Amino acid sequence: MRRALILLGALLVTACGGGTQSPAPGQAQGRTKVNAGVIAIVDTAPIHLGKAKGFFGEQNIDLTITPVQGGAASISGAVSGQFQFAFANTTSLLTARQQGLDVKVVANGVSSTGEQGKDFSAVLVKPDSPIRTAKDLAGKKISVNQLKNIGDTTVRASVRNAGGDPSGIEFVELAFPDAPAALQTDRVDAIWVVEPFVSQAISQGARPVAWNYADAAPGLTVAMYFTTGRTDADLTKRFAAAMNKSLEYADTHPDEVREVLKTYTKIAPEVIAKIHLPKWPVQVNRASVQTVADLALADGILTQKADVAALVP
Repeated sequence: MRRALILLGALLVTACGGGTQSPAPGQAQGRTKVNAGVIAIVDTAPIHLGKAKGFFGEQNIDLTITPVQGGAASISGAVSGQFQFAFANTTSLLTARQQGLDVKVVANGVSSTGEQGKDFSAVLVKPDSPIRTAKDLAGKKISVNQLKNIGDTTVRASVRNAGGDPSGIEFVELAFPDAPAALQTDRVDAIWVVEPFVSQAISQGARPVAWNYADAAPGLTVAMYFTTGRTDADLTKRFAAAMNKSLEYADTHPDEVREVLKTYTKIAPEVIAKIHLPKWPVQVNRASVQTVADLALADGILTQKADVAALVP
């Protein structure tokens, strides 16, 4: 009788899930499958480093990083459900909220170093250009990678801070890789680029006249990781924990950052060794997000005052 009860108990345990089970939908070997839309640039090194270090695995997340072309693709992918989480710059996220899209920040993405001459974003001119300071950019033709976005806003801030009037600037949309050649052939008077294009252009003779991220706000939060209302709270909490650990690790291990850049970008190793790395603080600088929102409103990029608290809880 005792043996029969033991056998019956074993069968009940197996029937109730005590044995081997197939993974639930969205699960992989007990881990939640997550697809993150991320631009393959220097800014996003922490998420790649965090995945390699197992920080997402520690949170039971099976992370896939899908390269995207920019913030617009990240946002549309997240809103459509292709991505559970994604990376986009501050202005793109503020614009998305203004358009009524359900996006919400879950972790910091990347921040300016705040140091003149040692940041990852700059406005450059030819070595023989008469433009000597940011004030001289007034009325000039300047390239940005995307019109009516964080480039326009921060370049204008540099000009204002230097005592110039940015209202007459003509912005021209050019992809970062194409900007240095456009400068050399006089298609534009100045270019706004980020690393590695800052270091590449300077090595070819270009001269920095403004460090626009550092000019716009102290410790500027340039971009953030976000999700939408369709992602459940528990997964959001776990992703944020893994992302925060990744940011902290990247910020304190620059040599490992430079190594991981070789795995997902096409930047030459000799350039990786020289570029100015950004900062990756865990906390979003909410004051700087508000500053960007106010500047974008003044410049007409946003049409109404942004609710920063709704974007960055």
